[in-house]
Amino acid sequence: MKTRSQKWVPLSILSHTRTSNISSSRWMPTAINIALNSTHGLGLCLCLLAAGCVLAVEAAGRPDGMNVLFIVVDDLRPVLGCYGDKLVKSPNIDQLASQSIVFNNAYAQQAVCAPSRVSFLTGRRPDTTRLYDFYSYWRVHAGNYSTMPQYFKENGYMTMSVGKVFHPGVSSNYHDDYPYSWSIPPFHPSTEKYENDKTCRGKDGRLYANLVCPVDVTEMPGGTLPDIQTTEEAIRLLNVMKTQKQKFFLAVGYHKPHIPLRYPQEFLKLYPLENITLAPDPWVPKKLPSVAYNPWMDIRQRDDVKALNVSFPYGPLPDDFQRQIRQSYYAAVSYLDMQVGRLLNALDDVGLSSSTMVVFTADHGWSLGEHGEWAKYSNFDVATRVPLMFYVPGMTSAAASQQRRIFPYLDPFSRNLGLVPQGQSKKVVELVSLFSTLAELAGLQVPPACPKTSFHVALCTEGASMVHYFNSSEEKVETEDGCEDNNRCHTEEPVAFSQYPRPSDTPQWNSDKPKLKDIRIMGYSMRTIDYRYTVWVQFNPNNFSADFEDVHAGELYVVETDPNQDYNIYNNTLHGHLFKKLLGFLKH
Repeated sequence: MKTRSQKWVPLSILSHTRTSNISSSRWMPTAINIALNSTHGLGLCLCLLAAGCVLAVEAAGRPDGMNVLFIVVDDLRPVLGCYGDKLVKSPNIDQLASQSIVFNNAYAQQAVCAPSRVSFLTGRRPDTTRLYDFYSYWRVHAGNYSTMPQYFKENGYMTMSVGKVFHPGVSSNYHDDYPYSWSIPPFHPSTEKYENDKTCRGKDGRLYANLVCPVDVTEMPGGTLPDIQTTEEAIRLLNVMKTQKQKFFLAVGYHKPHIPLRYPQEFLKLYPLENITLAPDPWVPKKLPSVAYNPWMDIRQRDDVKALNVSFPYGPLPDDFQRQIRQSYYAAVSYLDMQVGRLLNALDDVGLSSSTMVVFTADHGWSLGEHGEWAKYSNFDVATRVPLMFYVPGMTSAAASQQRRIFPYLDPFSRNLGLVPQGQSKKVVELVSLFSTLAELAGLQVPPACPKTSFHVALCTEGASMVHYFNSSEEKVETEDGCEDNNRCHTEEPVAFSQYPRPSDTPQWNSDKPKLKDIRIMGYSMRTIDYRYTVWVQFNPNNFSADFEDVHAGELYVVETDPNQDYNIYNNTLHGHLFKKLLGFLKH
């Protein structure tokens, strides 16, 4: 497969001065010129004015393919009506699902923000990005890999980032990989900086930095919240783009339900505490290896959790507080649903629903008391499984005219329609496949599959396109000779791989988020439709190597009889064939 050659970016360029964080709702008065891919004969002059962004597009016409609206949510497990949850009120996301292909078994590559996002935005696994924490930039630390928005930008798309798309900070070179991935500077809400401040009013009237944090929005700094600002900016950009001839790739990243669980207090009305149950397995499984457990240090540091004096690392939270956390997580999901509903309604308003594909997913899940845990930071399904749906006009739903409304806003306080997804796939898929999937759906050349060692390769992907799962009749099965097209090839048994690092065999203060230099063990996990198999092996952070001869612990859960993954039946003698299979997949 022929691909466009790409040059490595000199490290001197990568270390240039940080760009502005763009933390206000309007960009700073400045003007820059960005030249897009010359093969499309397009030039773009971006006038970043105080009154907003005015675009002058020097183009003869629209490039081929559809627009892309890519919605990524922080810490969202599939607690949605379209995934069968009976308690949640998520009418707008359910409405999107009713027009989409919905994947029921989609998994992240690592259950922590920065590694997961860099993985699916580059199409490379954590062992290739060499990012397991928050403290390195892949272009310098591993290889100058192209990103999904960069590829769309080079193919004539206007690429824009609003909210949390890349994880901010060192892992995206302090500016969300701008200007490589984005046509204009990424937008971050001005109120992001208050996320962990003392903004939660306690019963005594004082302000705290709590985990459970329903608020009066009018009392918040700036009289708003980050996700509200993100929606407003994304809607503004849609209104700008409706008059342009250029295709766009708009990525919108929402914070909630990431902790703290800070959301408008009225959403509590949707979830009376008496209706909230505990997790079905709120205990630490007897045969869970200690290396597999995460001690949820980040919530222990919140004022309301500190006050409970819970013992480290296994001490359970009081039942009533567990219910409050679960109540607030659900309330935050409904608050998120309202923002998604406003955004999709705006897509209707500007007449772009019939020419824009919408992708909705999350970077990973979050434990709500399962296995006695309250965090991500593990290889369990509750931490790695995510919602994933694709709305593609004319493909997942009937082609619509611009006059027809596809996504009218639905008020979660007045209705919960429980719409059934248009198409639901039980195939096991991975977020690392998003790059190749979106490229194929947009009609772009699908990047080639990466060779075994790809640190020197700028454009390739380690995840095969999922498009062949949109229509089961188009599936191809891999033979011993392999497939003619590696990007459409898949095995008879689809597998998702996740991994998580640990600093030691037993829980300690940095077990959840060890820095690279402290990683000593890596848990590699293989999820099929029937089971989850995990081995925890020795890891050397100096050369990024795993020693599969030195196995510290193992886990095996059979999904049919143990859907919550509570009963570990691992036996290193009896299950040697699974170990060989895991090694084979990893080498491939």
